[in-house]
Amino acid sequence: MNTNGFTAAGFEPVREAFESNFAEGLEHGAAFAAFLGDELVVDLRGGFADRAGEVPWTADTLCPVYSATKPISALVVATLVERGKLDYDAPVADYWPEFAANGKGAYTIAETLSHQAGIPGFPDQIDPGLWLDPPALSQALAQLSPMWSRGEGSGYHPLTWGYIAGELVRRVSKRSLGTILREDICKPLGIDFWIGLPEREHDRVAQLLKPKTAAHFPHNNAETRAAFLTPWAAANRGATEWRKTEIPSANGHGKAAALARLYSAYALKGRIGETRVIAPVTWDELTRERVSGEDRVLPGRIAFGAGVMRNLPLIYGPNPATLCHSGWGGSGAFGDPDTGLAGGYIMNRQGTHLLEDARRSRLIDALYRCL
Repeated sequence: MNTNGFTAAGFEPVREAFESNFAEGLEHGAAFAAFLGDELVVDLRGGFADRAGEVPWTADTLCPVYSATKPISALVVATLVERGKLDYDAPVADYWPEFAANGKGAYTIAETLSHQAGIPGFPDQIDPGLWLDPPALSQALAQLSPMWSRGEGSGYHPLTWGYIAGELVRRVSKRSLGTILREDICKPLGIDFWIGLPEREHDRVAQLLKPKTAAHFPHNNAETRAAFLTPWAAANRGATEWRKTEIPSANGHGKAAALARLYSAYALKGRIGETRVIAPVTWDELTRERVSGEDRVLPGRIAFGAGVMRNLPLIYGPNPATLCHSGWGGSGAFGDPDTGLAGGYIMNRQGTHLLEDARRSRLIDALYRCL
């Protein structure tokens, strides 16, 4: 396996860690990138983009990052907060009146984006095709009753989170969340990341190798079943319509360097390069802890801001102030405001852990040792 890309002087141990993942048979195709401040210090790729092992992973290969999409979507929401279109402390129902149904009228935007709304999924059967029709899915979502009471902590919303964020944006803007991301952030900055991937780009997407064993879920409860374990908990991931649909919680597609660059906004307190995406005061509101404690769906103690995870379990380096998020199968990204370091990891051989992935952790550990 040949590793392509580069490491800046002093960051060679990251390449060694990257190559070790392949040498030990842990990877099929993968990429890892990191920025230190505004400097790209790591941009590595290797292996294969197709299942058959015939198509190399190249500089143009895209990969779905699943829930690592959420903090990127949260940045878009924050831009609307900054413009006065949304208010974190206002009830969701102020902008989306139907959301008030069945006792949800008081839930604020910040509470909802920090997974406290009590609607991690649909307990009763729905047509899985609704996930590919965001307005219809949002309409059904608004009618749900919370599965726990307001103020009783978080229960991770793996998919529903994105429909709430997307519908809020739709209610106050003429442009969709994915369109705002593309037009206001990614296109001007040359960042190859998409929420809602045009069909013309699909040939660049890596083919996924699903794990041979099921993921381990720490809780056997109704919340986890609704979130992940029913036959209607998700649409057919990876199909053409799924890639094209804007799902701000789960189907961002991009390169590792693009993912790391977007998370630089978390490392640099709202700035990407010379562009200020949000002001520091808005960054504070986005990232400050909104809830912490034992989550009803994810393992262990978790802390959330308004759409981004805080590094409470210290799985994204040693600094508790780091902002981060993991994606289904092992992808993940982080921005560390203490050091100005941001990184993104993507791969197509999916693992089974919900938060931590040994391959990604090895790379992040090597990266911090280089500082």
